[in-house]
Amino acid sequence: MSSFESKSPPTQDPRPAPAERERVPSVLIVNTGDGKGKSSSAFGVMLRALARGWKVAVVQFLKSGNWNTGEEKMGLQLGADWWTLGEGFTWDSDNLTKDEATAQQAWRHAKEVIGSGEYRLVILDEITYPMNWGWIESDEVVAVLAGRPSQVNIIATGRDAPEELMEAADTVSEVQKIKHAYDKGIMAQAGLDY
Repeated sequence: MSSFESKSPPTQDPRPAPAERERVPSVLIVNTGDGKGKSSSAFGVMLRALARGWKVAVVQFLKSGNWNTGEEKMGLQLGADWWTLGEGFTWDSDNLTKDEATAQQAWRHAKEVIGSGEYRLVILDEITYPMNWGWIESDEVVAVLAGRPSQVNIIATGRDAPEELMEAADTVSEVQKIKHAYDKGIMAQAGLDY
């Protein structure tokens, strides 16, 4: 049991010794799992980065430009560059071939954004879905993320992150669903969910 899991407050520093702590110019973070909060966590980091004067880019792989989300509204107001390049929920689609082409176009754009080295933080929201569906090549995604410019931090979100993405990541967090309001028939709410 770690000191954080005990019923008593920790009395010893659980972190590696200062000589063992590595300073790196950037990290790759993956937020995955079946619980709510993967993108919300990424957007919390976005706020921190913007508050520190970082240049931030968000590329969304499923949400379309018609969604009018709170995170996009505030991100744009605070200076993030934002691209909602998806087609929306696949179960609402009349043309999955078009959705796949759109995801590939979003990936090409994301590669340009990352490769430019212009952004200190790039959020690839819901990228795991087109990776898992074979719409974009997981090996290529991992290679681009691993070979990113040294100052570019990446956060990739979505359920069922491919193993190779998690292996390449510096930090992986799994958001586990204990229960969700949607399971009781409560629909997504503006201000809480988008």
